[in-house]
Amino acid sequence: MSQVVTLEKNKSVSKPKWLKVKLPNGEKYKELRNLVDKYELHTICSSGGCPNMGECWTEGTATFMILGNICTRSCGFCGVLTGRPDTVDWAEPEKVARSIKIMGIKHAVITSVDRDDLPDQGSIIWSETVQAIRRMNPNTTLETLIPDFQGNEKYLERIIDVSPEVVSHNIETVRRLTSQVRIQAKYDRSIQVLKYLKSNGIKRTKSGIMLGLGENEFEIIESMKDLRKIDVDIITLGQYLQPTKNHLPVVEFINPEKFKKYENIGYEMGFRHVESGALVRSSYKAHKHVN
Repeated sequence: MSQVVTLEKNKSVSKPKWLKVKLPNGEKYKELRNLVDKYELHTICSSGGCPNMGECWTEGTATFMILGNICTRSCGFCGVLTGRPDTVDWAEPEKVARSIKIMGIKHAVITSVDRDDLPDQGSIIWSETVQAIRRMNPNTTLETLIPDFQGNEKYLERIIDVSPEVVSHNIETVRRLTSQVRIQAKYDRSIQVLKYLKSNGIKRTKSGIMLGLGENEFEIIESMKDLRKIDVDIITLGQYLQPTKNHLPVVEFINPEKFKKYENIGYEMGFRHVESGALVRSSYKAHKHVN
């Protein structure tokens, strides 16, 4: 069992060799890159510098962030700006749907910042975005990586009503570290959100955990068990990487053998899909999760 570590912002560890990222390449990637630049399309893949962008784009998958790029929460792990968000762009659902059509995306992942400033937590735009994508891209499958909507069941129902193929909500870390890593979030609230989704008609639910923030093996396995208890189908486990020096430090780089161990444990627990690796992110291999 790993030693329990308290997070400190002034400490860091050296990045290991297995975290080297191959530069995106290939004709399909270049084609989509040109389309994104030409039409000024916004994907979180490119703006967030995802290490798997080339691989995902080649496979026809891309991730789009809605409701602006300023979040009302200040999570210690996230590079998205915190502050007062811009007003809602009610034309955004059509813009996202059009981007997906231009890029020829087969499987789209939609995510968003938290919008605690809005009376509906942004749930109406969420619903309208899914509907717009369905109208314009009837053959595109969808994953919605949603915020917790403060656990409001009325807002969760708006996601359930439009029936994405996969609905994802990340617990991000283990119970003990949640108050440090996800300052305005609650571990049990996220579990309840996932439970409500699955209990009310969503066929495939999904969650993700970042490793290397000071959690230990027992805590990781306990979190995996918590997700299986509420019948979550898909889990992603990846290495936390510090976005800037002002964010929480990496306490530990998890080696590939340990990620493989968690993958095996996940399948033994009964998860339908387990993506576990240093460079795994929430949308990694997402197109496979609809099967």
